[in-house]
Amino acid sequence: METQAIRFYYRGKVHEVTGEATTRTVLQYTREALHCTGTKEGCAEGDCGACTVVIGELADDGSVALRAVNACIQFLPTLDGRALFTVEDLRAPDGALHPVQQALVDCHASQCGFCTPGFVMSLWAMYVNRPEGTGCPTRREIDDVLSGNLCRCTGYRPIIDAAQQMFDLPHQAFDRAALAKQLQALRRDDTLSYEHNGQVFHAPRTLAELGRLRAAHPDARILAGSTDVGLWVTKQFRELKHLLYIGQVAELREISEDPNGLYIGAGALLNDAFDALVNHYPDLAELRQRFASFPIRNAGTLGGNVANGSPIGDSMPALIVLGTRIVLHRDGIMREMPLEDFYVAYQKNALDAGEFVQGIRVPLPRAAQRFRTYKLAKRFDQDISAVCAAFAIELDGETVRSARVAFGGMAATPKRGSAVEAALIGQPWRDATVRAAMAALPADYQPLSDMRATSAYRLAGAQNLLYRFFLETRLDAPLAAHEVNAFANV
Repeated sequence: METQAIRFYYRGKVHEVTGEATTRTVLQYTREALHCTGTKEGCAEGDCGACTVVIGELADDGSVALRAVNACIQFLPTLDGRALFTVEDLRAPDGALHPVQQALVDCHASQCGFCTPGFVMSLWAMYVNRPEGTGCPTRREIDDVLSGNLCRCTGYRPIIDAAQQMFDLPHQAFDRAALAKQLQALRRDDTLSYEHNGQVFHAPRTLAELGRLRAAHPDARILAGSTDVGLWVTKQFRELKHLLYIGQVAELREISEDPNGLYIGAGALLNDAFDALVNHYPDLAELRQRFASFPIRNAGTLGGNVANGSPIGDSMPALIVLGTRIVLHRDGIMREMPLEDFYVAYQKNALDAGEFVQGIRVPLPRAAQRFRTYKLAKRFDQDISAVCAAFAIELDGETVRSARVAFGGMAATPKRGSAVEAALIGQPWRDATVRAAMAALPADYQPLSDMRATSAYRLAGAQNLLYRFFLETRLDAPLAAHEVNAFANV
């Protein structure tokens, strides 16, 4: 295979890269090859945010999208056709600090300074993405943007103060039009085929080409946001010989709606996918906020989370109870199935050789439907669930006409609770019915004990979440969110 150069825009010029491993991270290349060491390595797994950079790329409409991501788990070839911004880009030619940096200095928001470049880049992305004149973001918006940045010594108060005060300083404009011209010149119409020392990286531009490559190379590892696969390299030191990257396939980023439901392509970023879901299901707002961190949601995809099939993947319980169907593709041939049927065993799914996830179809809400999803974890932000629960019922008067119950963290796969559902259907939506369903839950789930929770805690937590769902949706005096949720005002 004739290899092509990786081309990306950084610090005012186009860089062309060959002779680098396909799994070399953006962080490693930036520090070791470009000698720009402002970006730091902390955890090498996308948790601490010391490595935060901003990626610029052309959106489908020709505009420029800027998003903060973790450089430590992004592979270098994924930069092809994009722009990279690090903390070195922010200082003006005359040495003046950017308003983001100046506010951090003025608020004494840096102590050891190790994490500061990551905070700077997360805040810079918020700064350039916020229209001028719209004022200071809310505290919740700031907390969400900084959810992927950890500070171990200064504390967050002065950093949050700086996030507010940076908008009071003289505005510094960002020239998106100039960047768009640079990226247009880098735009590739064909598939990127890159090879080094037996490692192969393909980045097709169309769904048809992705289907052809996948059918020809069924053993290739599909790569989306690197938020899981990246850790295979940085933590498990796996050798990945062939990567098939879907991040350049426009058809996979599709999010559309018709009378039958909401379609979300497998390449749609988590933040974009959740925006579409929350628009129809507002009760997903808290799960969206607590799903990983903002930089992870800027890189990871909902399709990747679904395809991965982790028993603690937070999206699947909610999608399952909403009746989501998964769309699978093999070289131009598509098939669908209920999402719960896609998971056959621990880390095993129903994909045939050469097949991949093209997208999901989520039904739109029905008037009689009552839906909630809940997450139990030790931290509010950026934590793995001990239990993730989702419930959806439809009532006919006070009788439960239909019920769908699903949990993550309770079994080897995300799984529906058939015994719980049977205890609910046909019964009045009353306390006694719910308690009978809670008693039936051990027939569906025998959870394990691990570092996140014991089996007993998971079982009791799952039962209590079902009762909380009842308290919020009962016909007689349902409880408001602030009465059952300690984080309701976060």
